[in-house]
Amino acid sequence: MNASADAPVLALAGTVRRFGAVTAVDHLDLEVAAGEVVGLLGHNGAGKTTTVRLFAGLLAPDAGAVSVAGYDPVADGPEVRRRLGVLPSAPVVDARLTGVQNLRFAADVHGVPRDGLEQRVAAALAAVELTDRGDERVAGYSTGMRHRLALARVLLPDPTILLLDEPTASLDPVAARQVRRRIAALAAEERRTVVLCTHDLAEAEALCDRVVVLEHGRIVAQGSPAELAAAHGTGGLQLDVGPADATVARDLLARVASGAVDVEGGGRLRASGVARDAVPALVRALAAAGITVFEVRRLDPSLEDVYLAIHGRGPVVSA
Repeated sequence: MNASADAPVLALAGTVRRFGAVTAVDHLDLEVAAGEVVGLLGHNGAGKTTTVRLFAGLLAPDAGAVSVAGYDPVADGPEVRRRLGVLPSAPVVDARLTGVQNLRFAADVHGVPRDGLEQRVAAALAAVELTDRGDERVAGYSTGMRHRLALARVLLPDPTILLLDEPTASLDPVAARQVRRRIAALAAEERRTVVLCTHDLAEAEALCDRVVVLEHGRIVAQGSPAELAAAHGTGGLQLDVGPADATVARDLLARVASGAVDVEGGGRLRASGVARDAVPALVRALAAAGITVFEVRRLDPSLEDVYLAIHGRGPVVSA
């Protein structure tokens, strides 16, 4: 049965999935709204990829329910596949074919109508910036180009829901930026629903409306990056003084910092766990000690700080 207009597009309800004695997804409750970009974060084995495979119908739950646009991915596979685009962590394209031939083959597999197909293929190549390379064999593509072609294959049937598992893993910075830019456009301009599995915390912070942190198949934290930072991050401080004053400044800074204080050289210090209210007293203490302060800069907690704090290793100050 199809979902009502206000129902979540993706939902897990008390969902369990086991592999022998290992419980990969443990009574998980998760809902994703239409047009939302949700990032799944967690260490290897946290349950991210298993969650994606449950939504895709590649795995059946041992208990609980899975819903995609109101359909059961296992029982209603054809209906789900019409709406879903899945990019696995190791996308496969046929190196013997050209980029255009790969897309035509994908169109046949997904039953894309032939009327207007060439225009759709051209648009898909343009969307991932491969127009000039479409007639070349994929064997000559770089890893980044192959990832972008795989994303074009996913987009060709025009799915409304995208499941992306580590879409920029192993890509160089330029290729990763191109893929991220396309994902951002899909969400912002085309209002597609996106679930993004990633280890790249900066990527999740830049792209996601909501981040879900998984551990042993359970949700340990969720919210927007800003909400998680407010709830779990303590922030930090960057302090620039004269190099000769660095040792004294470090001792004064350590009195108000709950985390590590690092001297980076050249009179620059960084500290984690410095409350905003502690900064004025610190500056007064530095002045009283005769230390010239060139710059004091608050460092807001990043998603990396939050993630490390949640997993019990303490916050890390990031610029």
